[in-house]
Amino acid sequence: MGAIYLIRHGQASFGKADYDQLSGLGLQQPPVLGRSLKQRVPQLDMVQMGSMKRHRQTAEGCLAAMGQSQELIVNPDWNEYDHEQVIERYKPAYKNKLLMKADLAKTLNPRREFQKMFAAAIQRWISGDYDDEYTESWPQFKHRVTNALELLRQQMGPSKTAFVFTSGGPISAVAQQLLNITDEDIFSLNWTLANCGITKVIYSDRGMYLSSLNEHSAFEGAHQNMITYR
Repeated sequence: MGAIYLIRHGQASFGKADYDQLSGLGLQQPPVLGRSLKQRVPQLDMVQMGSMKRHRQTAEGCLAAMGQSQELIVNPDWNEYDHEQVIERYKPAYKNKLLMKADLAKTLNPRREFQKMFAAAIQRWISGDYDDEYTESWPQFKHRVTNALELLRQQMGPSKTAFVFTSGGPISAVAQQLLNITDEDIFSLNWTLANCGITKVIYSDRGMYLSSLNEHSAFEGAHQNMITYR
């Protein structure tokens, strides 16, 4: 039996000019995860990641703490969907990031209001009613992610262990495929994924199966103040 650990990146820089850069706390999370994984994963055969900065920063911090020097194989198919385009198609005026930031600043809780707006934008994207308006539709996104997972399994061969440093969207797409979750429900799961949380997929010649979802015990107990979700 082989294992693929899908690892969500550390906390990104929400509200900053470069969202893709890990925040100060986000840079602290990968070494904590790595020290935990060092005790649990004695064999690591392959490491893949998306091409985003936050994926590489998370991978490097985690593997350094594990004492691993695996080659980092970049596969852009593990990248997140284009959240900026999803927002802009829902509310075209928000191509102007300063306007969006100003509108949110007028509310009592900007983070909560952003989440409410973003959830509505996501619902529009996955509805299927506007697929031709997006560079990558929801079905296309799911297809590239599930293809990436299948290709990885083929590349690994039997009874190997791989890490994939990726984002919440791809992890949710994999969970949807393996658990048969509806499009309407999948983002209820997505919102609960913790930064540096682990979703473990096991595989054999009989198929692929979800072994664990959003496991983040490395950030419980002494490190519970480091748990973040965005």
